[in-house]
Amino acid sequence: MRVFRALVSLRVAAPPAEDLLNDWKFAQKDVSEELALLHHFSFKKPLEAGEVCFVITVREFATPPKGQFARFFAQADKLVNQKIAPILPTGWGNSILDALTACARMIREFPYEGDDVIAAKGAPSS
Repeated sequence: MRVFRALVSLRVAAPPAEDLLNDWKFAQKDVSEELALLHHFSFKKPLEAGEVCFVITVREFATPPKGQFARFFAQADKLVNQKIAPILPTGWGNSILDALTACARMIREFPYEGDDVIAAKGAPSS
């Protein structure tokens, strides 16, 4: 029994799972390649006439692009504020959460005035 306890106490802890998944960064040979891991999220914006679905892609760069300090960049797939000054929601951050939050904030803040609105159940059709 003593031998078993000694072996258990000498057990080496495994590295955290996130450390095992970060080896993809070594595929980048030069910073100018801007190698990035892509994370995709969906985001529904409710509107009076229904809702619109955005796809937000967050790029996790192996190293920050030239001129940037953050490694995470989020970008939506649709423009907002189309009638006045169209803008594509984006966001930079030091984590996926920071970049995603900044992009989602822009989607919430600006009106969506596009044609691909999905009518809500019970809403009058035009």
